[in-house]
Amino acid sequence: MPLLELKNLVVRYGEIEAVHGISIAVEPGEVVTLLGSNGAGKSTTLRAISGLVTPAAGDILFDGQSIAGLKPEEIVRRGIAHVPEGRRVFPGLSVKENIMLGASNRSGLSRRQIATEAEAMFDLFPDIRRFSGALGWTLSGGQQQMVAVARGLMAKPRLLLLDEPSLGLAPVIVQAVFAIIAEIRRRDTTVLLVEQNARMGLSVADRGYVLETGRLALSGTPDELWGNEEIRAAYLGGRTASAA
Repeated sequence: MPLLELKNLVVRYGEIEAVHGISIAVEPGEVVTLLGSNGAGKSTTLRAISGLVTPAAGDILFDGQSIAGLKPEEIVRRGIAHVPEGRRVFPGLSVKENIMLGASNRSGLSRRQIATEAEAMFDLFPDIRRFSGALGWTLSGGQQQMVAVARGLMAKPRLLLLDEPSLGLAPVIVQAVFAIIAEIRRRDTTVLLVEQNARMGLSVADRGYVLETGRLALSGTPDELWGNEEIRAAYLGGRTASAA
C-alpha cells in the first residue's frame, strides 16, 4: 500500500482550476520529486495534502485513510509535516525556539524533552549549531532553510513535504541542503519534494512526476525522465544538462 496516494485530485481557487485531476503515489521510504515550471500546480498539490486548501474533487489517502478536507493540525497529528516555500522562520525567536515549535503537535512532552530533542537536531544540521541562541532573522537564507526543515522533523513525521528547498540559495548551500534530504531518507522518513532545480531534485529521488499547467505530463525514474528528450528540454535543462 502506498503511504500517500492522490486519486484524481482537483484543486480550485475560485473559478480557476489549479490542479486538474492528478493521480500520484508515494511508497514508504521513497523520495519522490514533483517537477514543473511556475504555475504547474506543484505547491498547490502540497497545500492540498497538508490541508491548507480543500480539494474540489478526488481524494487524498494517507496510509490507506482519506485525509481530504481534514484540518491542517489533524493532518500533522497523523504524521505529515509541511515545510513551505519561503522558510517562514519566526524572526523574533531564537533558532532553537524555532525548531522547538515543530513539536507542538505532540502532546505529553515537557518543554525540557522538546528542548533536548531540538538540541539533537543540531547533529543533523551542524552548520546551525553555533547559532542556537541567535534570532531567526539574523541567519542566511540557507541557514533559515535548515531551521525550517529541522522544525518540520520535530513533528516526527512519517511523510515530509518540502516545497522548493533550494529557492534563492547559492549553489554550495543547495548542495548542503540536498545532502540533508538524502540523510533524512536514510533515516526512513518518506519525502515528497517540490523542486524547480530538476537536476538536484532528481539526484535524491527514487521517482519523479512532471506537472504541466496542473496536469500530469510524465512520470518515471530519474533515468527515465532524463532519457525523455522532450521533457528534458522543457523541464530538465536540455541536452547540455543531460550530458554534464
